[in-house]
Amino acid sequence: MSHMHKSFTIDENYLNSLPFPSIVINQDGQVIILGKLAEQLFGFSATDTKELTASFIHENLLRQLSPETFKTILQNDDSMYIDPIQMNSYTNEKITTELLTKPFTEQGERFILIVFMLPELMINSVSNSSTLVDLKQGLDSTFMTITLDHDGFILECNAEFLKTSQWTPKRVIGKTFWQLFPNNEVSEKITNTIWRNLNNGNTWQGEVEKITKTGQSYWVLLTAIPTFNLEANEQQFILIEKDITKSKTIQHQLEKIAYIDTETGLMNAHRLEKEISSMIEEERNFSFVYLSIDKFYTLKELHDHHIDQGLIVEFTNRIKMYFQDSTMARINENDFVVITPLSEWFIQGFLSYLQHHPIYNSNVAVPISISGGITRYPEDQATFSQLMKASIATITTVRQAGGGKIVSLSKATHKALNRKALIEKRLLQALDQKNLKVLYQPQIDVYSGKITAVEALVRWEDEVIGVVSPDELIPIAEETGLINNIGSFMLEKACEQALIWKKAGLDLKVSINSSVREFRDKNMAQSILEMLAKTGCPASLIQIEITEKFALEAEAATFITQQMHKLENEGISFVLDDFGTGYGSFRYMQILPIDTLKIDKAFTSALLKSEKTQKLINGMIQLGKSMELRVVAEGVETAEQADLLITYGCDVIQGYHISKPITSEEVEALLVK
Repeated sequence: MSHMHKSFTIDENYLNSLPFPSIVINQDGQVIILGKLAEQLFGFSATDTKELTASFIHENLLRQLSPETFKTILQNDDSMYIDPIQMNSYTNEKITTELLTKPFTEQGERFILIVFMLPELMINSVSNSSTLVDLKQGLDSTFMTITLDHDGFILECNAEFLKTSQWTPKRVIGKTFWQLFPNNEVSEKITNTIWRNLNNGNTWQGEVEKITKTGQSYWVLLTAIPTFNLEANEQQFILIEKDITKSKTIQHQLEKIAYIDTETGLMNAHRLEKEISSMIEEERNFSFVYLSIDKFYTLKELHDHHIDQGLIVEFTNRIKMYFQDSTMARINENDFVVITPLSEWFIQGFLSYLQHHPIYNSNVAVPISISGGITRYPEDQATFSQLMKASIATITTVRQAGGGKIVSLSKATHKALNRKALIEKRLLQALDQKNLKVLYQPQIDVYSGKITAVEALVRWEDEVIGVVSPDELIPIAEETGLINNIGSFMLEKACEQALIWKKAGLDLKVSINSSVREFRDKNMAQSILEMLAKTGCPASLIQIEITEKFALEAEAATFITQQMHKLENEGISFVLDDFGTGYGSFRYMQILPIDTLKIDKAFTSALLKSEKTQKLINGMIQLGKSMELRVVAEGVETAEQADLLITYGCDVIQGYHISKPITSEEVEALLVK
């Protein structure tokens, strides 16, 4: 519901933020929303609002008001202030209060906000926090403000922020600090710096780029302040922002016109893209050399703060000296690109050149390490965007190996990168058009010999790409953030199918795989429960499979653990998938609500080949048994493997020995055999 010319939303959060008991009624006098203080005063809960009719309100709470005055409150288009009257609390205590009423309209329907201004609350408010209230009101009217909890989740925000960001309170509350920023490397560096400062108890201020709900970019001057909420007894953070998008837009336009990096004199990324496009149109062969200074921010911290400008200028001079007659550009603070026809061995010689021509700071050589990537056109990649993506992938590979090298990726790797880019593009279309399919792999209970559960597995066969296996699809989906879309799709299909089988008298559990990225959303558990309610599927028919990587992060993030316990309490069970392939910590098995262990197929496939593997799997099964967990072995392909696993005490078998992943109709056919 909107308030003040539809610039603010009145909901439970707004009412609860007021220092006085408050309610919202409709034009018929029916109570629509109760604030927490009003619940305490009147003895009703939010679920009782249907009982709080106009006649009840007037005859009980506001019986000192004349019918004419109450009617005026319902019909008046202006705010009203009503002198002190007496009313009864739920304990029949007579209470003196003043009334403030404010009418507002939402989607053509009229509502009235009624605030019960109790004298004792007014005295406390004035005596204890009048200065802070004035300060907050001043900030709220001038700046965008956001309050975060200690984990970085949004607790509240003001109208100015909602107006600029295009979010609504319902959608933005519970989002994370990081979701307000673009998903790129530059933004990641800045947000990590801000977060590190806040957690160290320091205030941070600077210009940052943010994104609206629809993904549009805007710029703010941000002041981030650590604070402590005494009432909640927890660390919180306040973000105070001023919109500077107009000035930044003008600045960006001027930079695009100039196309020059003012500090180095090199062309910038905008100009580089145009140059590359022209060279591609002219079908000119070249090497795209991406050079990045390793640990640049650490270098700045180790040396005095003046080094950054001198370092960049001196580094640029060495690039110009070594790569003469080549095209050069500065991409960002510590990344450069050289477009050259020179050979690979000569390009790699730049590292030796730097060693023989060091950069000095206060007569001390600065230990610069460079990670670089060489991508050839047209052999490796065909567009500017592809050249950039391939370069970043190369830099990542080099740094994972320790940095300090300039390398080129293999043809096979470039082919894989091209396929990955195509998968990303086609996956969006597949999700929009519901082109993904679900197959089910049966699991047999070894004691009854019956199929008691199935694992739901996503399948995608694209008309352009062909078959995309889950091993290829899921990592890309996680990287792009589309795993949440796939997860929602799989959950809905699993719920629908489990309910169909139940109605047919087939009591089958359905397992779905879940990513830790999905559970980073604070509302994940609620979304799952809402899907169960929407489909009518009993929670006891759904199992969620998590990996050891998921388990380790959940162990450290209490809000993930809390969500898991919430789902467990509703009847959903959790399976620890790929057991034995992750990290060597069992502490999460004490903390998380895990019902089942699933031995990875990598162990099962080697079961008959190695005595050590046999002992290892036997140990895994006995570990599970000692903790009263069910044990599932996946990847079982032969009767010999199944027999040995059953001997060890394995509870459930899954794999091609039982069945490959099949359609729901084929599952039903197996059940009636």
